[in-house]
Amino acid sequence: MENKPICYVPSRKIPEVFSGVPSFLGLPTIKTKEELKKSDIVFMGVPWEGICTCGGFSGTELSTKFIRQVSVRYGGYLPDYDLDIFDYFTGGDYGDVAIKNGDYDFTFNSIREQYKDILTAGKFPVIFGGDHSISYPLISEFAKKYKGKIGVIHFDAHMDNLESYDDEKYARCCPFHRLYEDENVDPKKIVHFGIRGPRNNPAGLKAAKKYGANVITGMEIKMNGVLKSIKKALELAGDGTDAIYVSICSDILDVANNPAGPPDPCGLTSFELAVALHECGKAKCEAIDLVELYPPNDPNGTSFHVIAWMVIYFLAGVTKRRFNL
Repeated sequence: MENKPICYVPSRKIPEVFSGVPSFLGLPTIKTKEELKKSDIVFMGVPWEGICTCGGFSGTELSTKFIRQVSVRYGGYLPDYDLDIFDYFTGGDYGDVAIKNGDYDFTFNSIREQYKDILTAGKFPVIFGGDHSISYPLISEFAKKYKGKIGVIHFDAHMDNLESYDDEKYARCCPFHRLYEDENVDPKKIVHFGIRGPRNNPAGLKAAKKYGANVITGMEIKMNGVLKSIKKALELAGDGTDAIYVSICSDILDVANNPAGPPDPCGLTSFELAVALHECGKAKCEAIDLVELYPPNDPNGTSFHVIAWMVIYFLAGVTKRRFNL
């Protein structure tokens, strides 16, 4: 693509999605549906935080800004594979979805409509949150595109599949229960990957068993190895499906690798997550979201740099698959 993201080029002009907020990787901004035609990969933000489930608000609605800010340091080239994804794909930033604080109905409808623009145009969506509740409308719309023949790999320390929280059925700890009930999603093709630790309600595992969803625990991943474990997840999610959706909560990472997330030990290293996501890209994964980052906890922006890297490793896998590299 023209003006592709390359680091250490001081003359690069970085577009802004909003005043003072650069586009992801300094890619061209997309202002209209018509402009979607110019990009193969489309990045979009959902600056949303719904009901709090532990303590006060986390500030996750600020994450779309912080991810973009750190991303301009990077390009699409990885020496690990001697591959630049933007030698093969074009990309653009579609800005942030309109949200209304405290209003799930308005915000989720807004998510669906702008996300549908990307899907209808046949583009590859990469979405930054926001809290994990946003995955419900995103995956629900993705499932419609593929007429229900999708799998889902849910990277997380927690099941996020409770029936409701404080009478709110769309809370950040409930999106996968909503997906179990979605007419276009087969729960048996959902894999909860990396589940671990004492911050899980017993009802979560019971719900997964009730609906037939698959669970690969964090301990299982560590004992068997990340490569073997992600291949198992891809087999489960890919059996009989046309496409796989990847949803990543930041606390899939160990606390040592994720200062902007909840302090959950025993998680993946950034290396292990990069390996897993690269394998997902090489398989039939056709969409991704990355959620649950808390800027106030991370003054150095470490987790936001990690997320930018993870996206590139994932998309390098997609590039290998799409172009038989």
